[in-house]
Amino acid sequence: MAKPLFWISAGFAVYVYIGYPILLWALQAVFRSAPGRQPVEPSVSLLVAAYNEAEVIADKIQNSLALDYPADKLEIIVASDGSKDATAEIVRPFAVRENGRVRLLDFKQNRGKMAVLNDAVSELRRDVVAFSDASSMLAPDSLRILVQSFNDPRVGAASGVYRLLKKDQARLGSQEDLYWKYETFLKVQEAKLGAFTGAHGSLYAIRRALYPFPSANGLNDDFTIPMRILERGYRVAYEPAAVAYEEAHEMEGFSRRVRITAGNIQQLREIKNLISPPRPFVLFCLLSHKTGRLLVPLFMLLALVANIALRGEAPYDWLLLGQGLFYGLAVLGAMVNLKPKVLRLPYYFSMINSALFAWVYQALRRGRAIPSWVEFHKHE
Repeated sequence: MAKPLFWISAGFAVYVYIGYPILLWALQAVFRSAPGRQPVEPSVSLLVAAYNEAEVIADKIQNSLALDYPADKLEIIVASDGSKDATAEIVRPFAVRENGRVRLLDFKQNRGKMAVLNDAVSELRRDVVAFSDASSMLAPDSLRILVQSFNDPRVGAASGVYRLLKKDQARLGSQEDLYWKYETFLKVQEAKLGAFTGAHGSLYAIRRALYPFPSANGLNDDFTIPMRILERGYRVAYEPAAVAYEEAHEMEGFSRRVRITAGNIQQLREIKNLISPPRPFVLFCLLSHKTGRLLVPLFMLLALVANIALRGEAPYDWLLLGQGLFYGLAVLGAMVNLKPKVLRLPYYFSMINSALFAWVYQALRRGRAIPSWVEFHKHE
């Protein structure tokens, strides 16, 4: 049993991270169905949900006002989710000075991002709602490029991409940047198949009339909202030229990885909605990408256990040595800042995968599988 267990487990991990991208690239070359893009200028509400963002909210507003988009077709809304700091006080002068171009929705109670988005969208009247995180700074042409996909009536949502700034000032900045370049490649190929299922919270947009008003306790608005639109028969476009910038330190942290894992687990609920009516490409991508990533840590553990049981046999001794070196570098990378940077990859890879086990521990402590947004995923 140990031999098939080892090869199945190792093969699954290799498929998810290497085999799936290759297969995806081959599929999109045959079944490509990218949406049409033409210059359009719909009216846009740029919505920023904020909780205790006093350090960045002024820069965010100034950055948004400087976007290359017609001023009469763009409004900027900051929805403060019961912020305890000066977030609302910083926004108010902008709202007065900009004569309606900037609006403040000052919710007094901290309820979590999805609840705030639901209430805020109810007050918007522009054709398109663009969502962006307070810490994300947008390239001047990002919004103009993002909305081009809405020229295609099949498109109900569109996502931009984010790039990291100050990578060298974050311990794992280079590794995070490499990971997101890899993710961007996958998302581009999925979008060409019409099977892109999520978005980047740093910048994405939807047709306002399609906003699904999801559960206030839901996780990952940047997946749930586009997914609901996709399930209604629309497409989610991906615009890698629509760029939002994040400082690398904003994207680090093990707790953030645990929150991403919690959101990915909740996303498994969407599988049933892709079976009837059947959406084969979307289902294939969701299972291979999101679900596969969730299962990889378990298969890595099984591969290690099976490899230990097979020690003393060729080629398993060499394979066990390779695993030992990999995990040894991961442990060492957790303690010291290894150089060259490539030696930090085992630590980064192990860290993002070990988030599953931390989620299991936290879920057991809470006594339920999916914690509520308010208790587990309030604005950072």
